[in-house]
Amino acid sequence: MLAMLGMAVGTGNIWRFPRIAASNGGGSFLVAWVVFLLLWSVPLILAEFALGKKVRSGTVGTFAAMMGERFAWMGGWIAWVAAAIGFYYAVVMGWTLRFFLAAITMQLQGEGSAELWEEFSFSPAALIFHALALAMAVTVVLRGIRGIEAVVRVLMPALLVLVVVLAIRAVTLPGASQGLEFLFKPNWSDLLDVNIWLQALTQNAWDTGAGWGLVLTYAVFSRRREDTNLNSFLLAFGNNSVSLLAGIMVLCTFFSLMPAAAASEIVGASNEGLTFIWIPQLFNAMPGGALFMILFFMALVFAAWTSLVAMFQLVGLALEEAGLERRKAIIWLAVAAFVLGVPSALWQPFWLNQDNVWSVALMLCGLFFALIVIRYGVTRFRAEMINTGDQDIRIGAWWDWAIRLIVVEALVLVGWMCWSVRNEPLWGPLGVGNMFAQWIVVVAVLIALNGVFLRGLKKRAQRLN
Repeated sequence: MLAMLGMAVGTGNIWRFPRIAASNGGGSFLVAWVVFLLLWSVPLILAEFALGKKVRSGTVGTFAAMMGERFAWMGGWIAWVAAAIGFYYAVVMGWTLRFFLAAITMQLQGEGSAELWEEFSFSPAALIFHALALAMAVTVVLRGIRGIEAVVRVLMPALLVLVVVLAIRAVTLPGASQGLEFLFKPNWSDLLDVNIWLQALTQNAWDTGAGWGLVLTYAVFSRRREDTNLNSFLLAFGNNSVSLLAGIMVLCTFFSLMPAAAASEIVGASNEGLTFIWIPQLFNAMPGGALFMILFFMALVFAAWTSLVAMFQLVGLALEEAGLERRKAIIWLAVAAFVLGVPSALWQPFWLNQDNVWSVALMLCGLFFALIVIRYGVTRFRAEMINTGDQDIRIGAWWDWAIRLIVVEALVLVGWMCWSVRNEPLWGPLGVGNMFAQWIVVVAVLIALNGVFLRGLKKRAQRLN
C-alpha cells in the first residue's frame, strides 16, 4: 500500500492539479472533478485491484486472459500510454530536481523563482536533469518493489505534513480569500464546456492512477488477503484530498501575492510553471522559509520519483510479457524515454501536445478496463473478484451501474469533444485531428504486434514454471 500511495501521490497532485484547476474555472472544474472521483476513479480502482490480485499479471497478460488473446494489444495500449506520459513526466521530475538544487543554493529568493523558470524551462540545461530523473527511476525499478517501499516509507509522510502546513499558512495570507473563492465558487454555466469535464476526468486519473494500469501492476504484488476494497477508497479519497490541499496552497499564495486582475489573467492562462514560481514566494513570506523551501522541493522530487518509478514498473512488466528479460527491458525503456523525451524537454508546444494527447488517452484506458468487467459479467465480477472473503467493506450493486456508466462517459466525452471543436484547426498542437492521428498510429502498431505479445506471454510462463 505504501508503494501504491507513492505511485498516486505525486506531482500530479501538487503541480498538475493547481494549474489544471486554474485554467478550467476553479470552482466549476472542482464540481466536475468530484463527480468523476465517484463515477470514474473509485469504480476503476476497485476493478484494477481485483484484476491484479486475481490474474497476477501485467496489463498485456491481464487483457489476454480476461478479454481473450485477440485483445492482448489493449494491454499494450495501456502500457504505451503510461510510457508516453513517462517520456514527458521525466522532464517534469527534472524541473523538480533543478528547483531543489536552487533551493539549497538560495537561488529562489525574491524574484529568483520566476527568473530561474524563465531561464531553465525548455532549455538545453533541462536535458541534463531529464537524464538524471530517468537514471534515478531506473535505479529503484531494478531493485524491485522493496526498493520502492523503502523510499516511500520515509518520504510520503514528510510530503503530506509539508502540504498540510503550507496550505494552512497560505490561507492566512492577506488576500487568500480571493484564491479560496476562485477555487470553491463555481460558475455553473461553465459546466456546459466539454473541456472542463474532459480535464476533470483526466485529472482524476492523474490524481488516483485510475485507468492507468498502475493499481493493477502493484496489486500483482499484494497479499492474497489484503483488504483491497478499503485500500481503494483510501487511495481515491486520500489522493484527491492532497490535490485539494495543493490547490489551496498554490492558488491562495498566487492571489495573495498578485493584484487580483493580473492574477485572474495569469491563472486563466495557467502556465506549467505555476507551482514552481509561486510556492517559493510563499516560503519567502514565512519565518524559516528557506529551510521549508528545501524540504518542500526535496519532497516534491521524491513524489515525482515514486510516480515515475510506478510508470516504469508498469511498462517494464509489459515488456517482460512481450518476451524481454527484465533488466534489459528497463534499460531499453530508459534509453527510449530519454530520446523521446528530448522534444518535450526543449519545446513547450510539443510538451503541451503530449500532455494533452496522452492524458486524454487515459479515458480509453478506463474504457478498456470497463470492457473487461462487462465481458466477464458485472455482477459476477463483483461477487467473485471484489467481494471476496477477506474484505471488510462489501461493495454493493451501485458499482454494477457505475462501471457500466464508464463506457457511456468515455463515448459521450469523445463525441462532445469532437463536436465542440468542429470549427477549430484539426492539426494544431491541441487539435483533435492531431490527437486521433497519434492514437490511430499506436493502435495499428499494437494490433500488428498482438502475436508478438502472445508469444512473449508463453515464453514468460515457461520461464516462470
